[in-house]
Amino acid sequence: MFPRLVYESFRRQTRRKLLAGVAITLGVAVATAMIAVATDIGDKINRELRSYGANLVVTPQEDTLDVEIGGVNLKPPSDGTFLNEVDLPKIRGTFWHHNIVGFSPMLPVPIRLGGASDGQDATLVGTYFNKPLTFGKEDFTTGVKITHPWWKAEGKCDGATGASARPADCGWPQDNSQNILIGERLAAKLSKKPGDTVQVSGRTLTVAGILSTGAAEDDEVVAPLALAQEILGKPGAVRRVYVSALTKPQDALAVRDPKTMTPEVYDRWYCSPYVQSIAYQLQEVIPHSHAEQIRQVAQNEGTVLSRIQGLMLLVTLAALFASALAVSAAMATAIFERRREVGLMKALGAGNFAVAAIFFVEAMLLALIGGAAGFAAGTLLARQIGRSIFNSQISIEPVLFPIILAIAVLVTFAGSAAAIRRAVKFDPVFALRGEA
Repeated sequence: MFPRLVYESFRRQTRRKLLAGVAITLGVAVATAMIAVATDIGDKINRELRSYGANLVVTPQEDTLDVEIGGVNLKPPSDGTFLNEVDLPKIRGTFWHHNIVGFSPMLPVPIRLGGASDGQDATLVGTYFNKPLTFGKEDFTTGVKITHPWWKAEGKCDGATGASARPADCGWPQDNSQNILIGERLAAKLSKKPGDTVQVSGRTLTVAGILSTGAAEDDEVVAPLALAQEILGKPGAVRRVYVSALTKPQDALAVRDPKTMTPEVYDRWYCSPYVQSIAYQLQEVIPHSHAEQIRQVAQNEGTVLSRIQGLMLLVTLAALFASALAVSAAMATAIFERRREVGLMKALGAGNFAVAAIFFVEAMLLALIGGAAGFAAGTLLARQIGRSIFNSQISIEPVLFPIILAIAVLVTFAGSAAAIRRAVKFDPVFALRGEA
């Protein structure tokens, strides 16, 4: 008898049930899309924010400050300590090495441009442009083209001609060459263009391209790291290393001192991709180093990600609340139309539990059907969001399906509870007379 009552309810009130089902489907679809995007958005937004450049810098533990005036490094070449270039591939050996997008060493060297009598002082910065490296069995490339994506070089293709010359490589020196980049402001002062030669500390070097960064590098010379080490006379020396890493926003655990943590808390902190924990791991693999976040970048990334996730949470809650209101209105109307049926059931001896059970079962069936349909629609919506915004696929985890069904049931019950409570309190005498 009970299944027949539920079946007849769906058959005779198809329009009401369809309206409630559509409300559930729409609300759950939005919730599914937002949850799917929110759970997969961290890496995607972090990769988009990598266009801000490196978010970590590694320096010698006993380093002293660089002294620069007008873009010229005035510190004596022997002052300060250095990192060892041979230790840099070990960065790929950290726990979160898959989160390391790239790194680029820097070695500023005071130089003399031109002759002894008519030259001028400047700074040459040695670095990796697109350096191939190996760590263990892993081959990878890294350099400023990854960590400093806003650097733009215009010039001739260095070391590549014909079909092998790619536009993205033109203007950039090869890492094993003796060619250099000149900042655009310095190039204007010297009247230099790609292909020209320039005297650098008694060496004749070829200008591969003109560098534009909008920063101090526009007044500097940028060269392969090996060339800068040769001019400085310190093979393998590195002054600092910029690291671009995918991290998660900071929370209370992220800013704690690892020395004060219990072993269990330390393991959780160490195995979380906080900028602090990645910096800690960099210090472990690079001897005598100090790593810290570049706060302007790292903190802004966390703020942007937190605000986007907060916005998605608000959209999800608003969609579910609207769905609950629509379900409440549809169920209230349906129950009001069935008040004589409820009155007859109570007159024949049905208790409050039996009456409520019928409506809750109907609500659950609506929730399961609407939840399944909403999950399918939300999956398509999430994938469309991924393609249109991030130009990549949003992955939907199978474990999300039962969670979405539970949300659908919860929203449906929340929207139906008030109407069902009213139905349970119907007086059979007034209900059979058609009165509320």
